[in-house]
Amino acid sequence: MGRAELAAKQMVQQQLRDRGIRDERVLAAMQRVPRHLFVPDVDIETAYSDHALPTAEGQTISQPYIVAYMTELLRIEPSVKVLEIGTGSGYQTAVLALLGAQVISVERHAGLADRARVALNQVLPGEMGAGVQVVVGDGTVGYPLASPYDRIIVTAAAPRVPGAYRKQLAEGGRLVLPVGDREKQVLTVVDRKKDEFVESQGLTCRFVPLVGEDAWGFGE
Repeated sequence: MGRAELAAKQMVQQQLRDRGIRDERVLAAMQRVPRHLFVPDVDIETAYSDHALPTAEGQTISQPYIVAYMTELLRIEPSVKVLEIGTGSGYQTAVLALLGAQVISVERHAGLADRARVALNQVLPGEMGAGVQVVVGDGTVGYPLASPYDRIIVTAAAPRVPGAYRKQLAEGGRLVLPVGDREKQVLTVVDRKKDEFVESQGLTCRFVPLVGEDAWGFGE
């Protein structure tokens, strides 16, 4: 077993399984995705360590536990259509794709989107890679062209739930995002039941801000 495979196995056992992540499909996907390929400027052990890591454009790749926790909350089933806001490195995108989701991922930084596409092309099998689309745009308004979505995941902190996400969430769908101020947020789950949106809250967390028309303004 190589260094990366060993680091991934230890990450899954110590950081995920031992902390209560129970979805075996999520655990298997997290072990399969070569996290070090999404953070090429750090050594292998650091890439699989128990904290968020900086990437380009002032963004981060989330702590493995947070990726697993949010993914488990999403309840991904094969062939569900997922809108991801904040492609970043593409790591979360890869985990979703390996679970069988069709993913449309929106990233506001063109350079990050380009780098994520390269990494995703490296790690995803052909049929799964074909189900992933990375687009550049303002994630706070979602991506109406392909709506509605069975699931929506937002990997940046919003001061509130943007209205576009509610509109683009399919009936029976689920939205997971961090909501709060710039220093501290709570992972929030929104379930759509017909025209009713039911909210529940989970872990306290800290994400980079969601910037755009319906979140934090560029000058804030």
